[in-house]
Amino acid sequence: MATSSALGPINEVELPGGRIRYHETGSGSPVVFVHGLLVNADLWRKVAPGVAAAGHRCIAPDWPFGAHSIPVPGADLSPTGAADLIAAFLDRLDLHDVTLVANDTGGAITQILLTRNRSRIERVVLTDCDAYDEFFPQPFTPLPRLVAIPGFLRLMVASMVIRPAQRLPIAFGLVAKRHPPAEIVDSYLLPSRKSAGIRADLRRFLRGVHKRHTLAAAEQFPTLDLPVLLVWASEDKAFPLSFAQRLVADLPNATLRTIDDSFAFIPEDQPELLTEMIVEFTRLHATP
Repeated sequence: MATSSALGPINEVELPGGRIRYHETGSGSPVVFVHGLLVNADLWRKVAPGVAAAGHRCIAPDWPFGAHSIPVPGADLSPTGAADLIAAFLDRLDLHDVTLVANDTGGAITQILLTRNRSRIERVVLTDCDAYDEFFPQPFTPLPRLVAIPGFLRLMVASMVIRPAQRLPIAFGLVAKRHPPAEIVDSYLLPSRKSAGIRADLRRFLRGVHKRHTLAAAEQFPTLDLPVLLVWASEDKAFPLSFAQRLVADLPNATLRTIDDSFAFIPEDQPELLTEMIVEFTRLHATP
């Protein structure tokens, strides 16, 4: 699970299918963070404190995407199920006027969520993420099929714990220009390495990933009139800038900002710039 004290105290909440842990810091209108595959709330450890200091209640859950610490064997971890889990979290905490900030796989799940239940969400920040017919992009596209092979997932997560392997494209080399510290990488990778229950959750999540979910969400983009900020890394090799350009053209109230010297993990590579852009966006679109 996430380990950074900068994210605030740890809490737990019961959701359909199991409990999840989340960190909370600050007060004010809520900003809820949605990370992607095989990372957890630690992805936001250098972003949430600055957003909280600007007057927001920052909530960073460990979503059950493979780096969480409490197995959720009863949860629906299909893409639509994961989207509904986020909606249930917002309901359970009775959050209103929510800003969602998402990255990587979490951005795809957020797109699906917006087309299913956006009742508590007022604005969205999408950083580099899956979209349209790239869910997953290369070289991760085969993962949903490969995890059906007996023993593959256990071998994959075991190999990723080896330090040199973490810099390979199939691990963090393609998404993080600046490799995270060892203790942060451990918080991402050790849960699935140590727990059969976490691996089972991860397998269920991976097997459900398919572009039909993001393509179906995209069909409803013209109906989404809430403000959306796209913050994209100009050097991203996994999610090229053309993804963001297509999104900003299809979403009625979207704006694109680019960030240099970063790969897909902007919260890791350029957290200060991302923090500034989130705060500026929430102020620009504050509820009267």
